[in-house]
Amino acid sequence: MTDSEILCQFENINTWKSKGIRAPHKPLLMLISLAEIQRGNTGFIPFSTIEPKLRDLLVDFGPSRKTVYPTFPFIRLANDNLWQFNEPSLINTKQDYSTTFLISNNLEGKFPDEIILRLIENPNLLKDVASFILNQNFPETIHQDILEAVGLDITIEPIQTLFKIRRRDPLFRDSILKAYEYQCAVCGFGVRLKNKVLALEAAHIMWHQAGGPDIEVNGLALCATHHKLFDLGAFTIGEKLNMLVSDEVNGLGANEWLINHHGKSLRAPQSKKYYPAPEFLQWHVKEVFKGGYRD
Repeated sequence: MTDSEILCQFENINTWKSKGIRAPHKPLLMLISLAEIQRGNTGFIPFSTIEPKLRDLLVDFGPSRKTVYPTFPFIRLANDNLWQFNEPSLINTKQDYSTTFLISNNLEGKFPDEIILRLIENPNLLKDVASFILNQNFPETIHQDILEAVGLDITIEPIQTLFKIRRRDPLFRDSILKAYEYQCAVCGFGVRLKNKVLALEAAHIMWHQAGGPDIEVNGLALCATHHKLFDLGAFTIGEKLNMLVSDEVNGLGANEWLINHHGKSLRAPQSKKYYPAPEFLQWHVKEVFKGGYRD
């Protein structure tokens, strides 16, 4: 199997998609597995080892759900010919299994040997695969957080052009910053160095990776810190353009960056035609925001 064939196989992973609903289960499992390979573990990985890591990743970087299901990707990734089991006779990949069943039967999984061998022989291939998974499923603001959480030590660089990626509109940032008059919609940050705008970014409300369009009504001008906090779900935006902070936020700096802004109106764009569209705000509440609203 060539590197190009392996890249194509990862590109063609079947991840569940419906109206922008996020399902990062397989991508996060694959990143866990890549980290294991990088650390020299080329054997089967017990589900008992994967389960707590994947559960935490789904809570931290997946949509807010009452229940998370780390069992799903562990079984379903085999349907993409990218996963194999130590006891294949115990598993029907069209069925669901409980955590108890998988752990009590000592089920283990891994990438096929041929793929593992190529990833070891070519560290750049592992880097390209990890970069592709991140770019297809998560905004850039949280890539490094995910890498650190799974234990992958790589430097993200532009991925190979073999992958078919929906490109961002290069004018999106300029149009959003202009709409918000070059100020963070939360804190008003708008520092320039000569003519260069510093640390002010155009945030998608509905993520680009979930099909969010590059248009003004799907964007906010946010400083780098508030952009990252927004993408991590620490706060969201109400339909009256007010900031709603998660009741799970705490710690040093929480008051200054988040809690003190709770319930307050954001800086509105210069024209009502640029106000965030309700459907994109609703998507962010459902798919990104963590916890409930503060009192």
